[in-house]
Amino acid sequence: MAEKNNANIGFEKQIWDAACVLWGHIPAAEYRKVIIGLIFLRYISSAFDRRYQELVEEDEGFEDDRDAYAMENVFFVPEEARWDTISLAAHTPEIGTVIDNAMRAIEAENKPLKNVLPKNYASPDLDKRVLGDVVDIFTNSMDMDDTEESKDLLGRTYEYCIAQFAAHEGVKGGEFYTPSSIVKTIVAILKPFSNCRIYDPCCGSGGMFVQSSKFIHKHSGIRGTVAVYGQESNADTWKMAKMNMAIRGIDADFGPYHADTFFNDLHPALKADFVMANPPFNLSSWGQDKLLDDVRWKYGIPPAGNANFAWIQHMIHHLAPNGKIGLVLANGALSTQSSGEGEIRKNIIEADLIEGIVALPTQLFYSVTIPVTLWFISKNKQQKGKTLFIDARKMGYMVDRKHRDFTDEDITKIADVFAMFQEGKLEGIKGFCAVSTLEDIAKQDYILTPGRYVGIEEQEDDGEPFEEKMKRLTSELSGMFTKSHELEEKIRENLSKIGYNI
Repeated sequence: MAEKNNANIGFEKQIWDAACVLWGHIPAAEYRKVIIGLIFLRYISSAFDRRYQELVEEDEGFEDDRDAYAMENVFFVPEEARWDTISLAAHTPEIGTVIDNAMRAIEAENKPLKNVLPKNYASPDLDKRVLGDVVDIFTNSMDMDDTEESKDLLGRTYEYCIAQFAAHEGVKGGEFYTPSSIVKTIVAILKPFSNCRIYDPCCGSGGMFVQSSKFIHKHSGIRGTVAVYGQESNADTWKMAKMNMAIRGIDADFGPYHADTFFNDLHPALKADFVMANPPFNLSSWGQDKLLDDVRWKYGIPPAGNANFAWIQHMIHHLAPNGKIGLVLANGALSTQSSGEGEIRKNIIEADLIEGIVALPTQLFYSVTIPVTLWFISKNKQQKGKTLFIDARKMGYMVDRKHRDFTDEDITKIADVFAMFQEGKLEGIKGFCAVSTLEDIAKQDYILTPGRYVGIEEQEDDGEPFEEKMKRLTSELSGMFTKSHELEEKIRENLSKIGYNI
């Protein structure tokens, strides 16, 4: 299994390296769309080819029947858009036009993709020789068998490349990508189930939905059993999310267009079983003055300069009677008292909606280094009047100098602690987790910073008596001071020899 996973990672990196061939040969603003579009085109053509061969082997004449593809969640790909056609034109001057025409043909055949796919490959700014080389790499790297793992390979490659773009684009990358370990943690705690309704009001490229679908498939063996609802205000990101869902075979309702969630809620009647989100941190100028009487502000009008509690209340508004929320917020929301935010937080706490708070380590995001927290909000908590606090700031490992990640074991540990709390079996662990009552939180002025509740980790007793330890440490410190003075005198002596006196 490890060899297979390593091979897959190699494949994903190979596709990313192919993307990098274009670096410097295309305007930065178009770069991501070009690569994501090629991965998408290669994927749906591969999925179509598999289904086409199945239908031919059945020998019933359905290989050109659109419904035979739709019933398996496979997009019908017309002949001019199939990868064989693309690869044959790779080293012709018309390759850009061939790919653009393929995108148009796919949109014409598949209405959910209308006006979604990139069509900028014929641009004179894009070097057609280099584009042909990239098409060759996509062609020659593809050797997929018919296993479920292989079917998922290009989907994971798509996700891998999105993550790489996020890392390279920095702050802008955070607009469309939430690191997978954060998403996996949210999903592992919420535990979405088959036939549930999942909503993300600021869905980016749709990572929450991908992980939810994987979780459900892993635990039930059933694919395609979630009803997905999303909204995204950025046009390019909305298109990316649509393509991501298509690659994964997830039937998603993202509305007919991109739109601002506060001003144009595309799912006004939705009551979701799960809401998962990573809203923009501390969003200012979000239009509060035009929404003062909005029905969503049940716990207080959010301040004009920060949308954190507007997002929270929007999500609560869309919860089903037993619904649950998992979202990411900057740490300021835990303790701020300014502009009425403290009162809104108090009202939400008093309504017994806060089920858990998880403090995360820094450097999990590609785009920001500020500390963030996971909030878990539930309409019908299993442990009434109680909230779980977890301090996970020491967890994870450094992937590189700038970026931290959780291991699968880290995620399992956090999710297991949450499950034990919900079952009423959790005993607090000093410095890591604690169960607190509404009264406990009220005594802390309704501040939700986990460190206030979990305390300081207890140090292991090394068996050395206190008096002896103090004597030893004092002696060691004295020795260090003596050594320091000796070094200081040596430096003075050396400086005086070259005419400097200090």
